[in-house]
Amino acid sequence: MSSAEPIVPPGPSTVDLHAHTTRSDGILAPGDLVAQAFAAGVRTFALTDHDTLAGYRDVVASDAIPPGMTLLPGVEINALVTRDLGLWEGELHILGFGMDPDDDEFEATMRTQRARRRTRFERTVERLRELELAIDSQVEAMTTEDDDALGRPTIARALIEAGFASSVEDAFQRLIGHGGPAYIPREGLQPTEAIKVIAAAGGIPVLAHFGEAPSRVPLLRELREAGLAGLEVYYRSFDTPTVAAVADVARELRLLATGGTDYHGDLGTYAETHALCWVPPEVGVQLTNRSAPRP
Repeated sequence: MSSAEPIVPPGPSTVDLHAHTTRSDGILAPGDLVAQAFAAGVRTFALTDHDTLAGYRDVVASDAIPPGMTLLPGVEINALVTRDLGLWEGELHILGFGMDPDDDEFEATMRTQRARRRTRFERTVERLRELELAIDSQVEAMTTEDDDALGRPTIARALIEAGFASSVEDAFQRLIGHGGPAYIPREGLQPTEAIKVIAAAGGIPVLAHFGEAPSRVPLLRELREAGLAGLEVYYRSFDTPTVAAVADVARELRLLATGGTDYHGDLGTYAETHALCWVPPEVGVQLTNRSAPRP
């Protein structure tokens, strides 16, 4: 992807359908992130923590949804591709919107996913210790018993705190990313399984940040046959040509367009990240009309 033609938002985006909290690998608590998104102008929002709806439940339980904001249940599942398709880390990320948060089967599947995430997290910390890059004390200070959807960004932050990395990007490139000395392969659902799990819970499955879409149309057709309903067209790091090309694919395959910041918190405040991302208002309307928004 070129950055020659960056997106210039015509105004504050009222839609953000991709963001992470402390319930997975973000740095802001769910209620704080919702409040900051609303202050930035967002009126249709989704918390898409990895393998959990806990953040959404936290906000609903504390009655922390600002008047005038529609908050959709969301999730992101990092799904494993078992065929050699030349995909980065052999993964496709599947977003889900509008799942029933009381669906027991969906929660049981996500619980298994989270257990696999924790195992991978612990094995990565162990591998770093073997490499004489111990971050045990930093991890202990950064996590709690409730952090059962842990991810590598947390490890990257611990590496920075310990002085072993200069940034999250540096930590991934040199140590914990694919091919790095502390890389541990993921275990979990495959893309078609993730799609079906989301749909079975009443959700809308969407392929996230797939800038390669124009060159992977046959793969997208396979996923659509499995139930894929949408494609993330508007993404924080996509430039103008990429957005246009991915939008063309979405129209060709009749996939719902979504978009969002993918906010974690490592590159600045929410307001700063939001200012760089443009999701047209009609995207929020179309998704809301297709899903069943809850309180």
